Amino acid sequence: MTIVMPSDVNEPSHAEVLRAADAIVAAFATTDAKAYFAAFAPDATFIFHPENNRLDSRAEYEKTWNSWIADGWSVADCVSSDRLVQTFPGGAVFSHTVDTTVTTREGTESYRERESIIFRHLGDGKLLAIHEHLSTVPDAASADAEPKVAEVVAQ
Repeated sequence: MTIVMPSDVNEPSHAEVLRAADAIVAAFATTDAKAYFAAFAPDATFIFHPENNRLDSRAEYEKTWNSWIADGWSVADCVSSDRLVQTFPGGAVFSHTVDTTVTTREGTESYRERESIIFRHLGDGKLLAIHEHLSTVPDAASADAEPKVAEVVAQ
């Protein structure tokens, strides 16, 4: 099966994708819910490793976010590194490593995660995030000790 993209689908520039990603990171870093959620489509989906299930809409994520806020959660710092932009007609994938520090009622927590954000290009220079996936970063020591999938299959 061949999928043919219409010739009028715009491919975002590398700079456009970085601007959109930077806006999301900056809003998250300041716990600015209004700016943060404005960067996501209403039908965006979210997969976060600490959550038990996928969040199937921006509204569902906003409800979860508000429960975190009610529990005393806020972001103290968020730094993006190891950034990769992959563009295609109609959108882009942005992936990075993110170091986040949050405050909770129990104190301060810091962690390193990997994240992918998929953007849809709206054709007017604007990108809207349609999916976000957050995963853990394997501990280097345990990753070296555990066999790779190919090694296990070969055994």
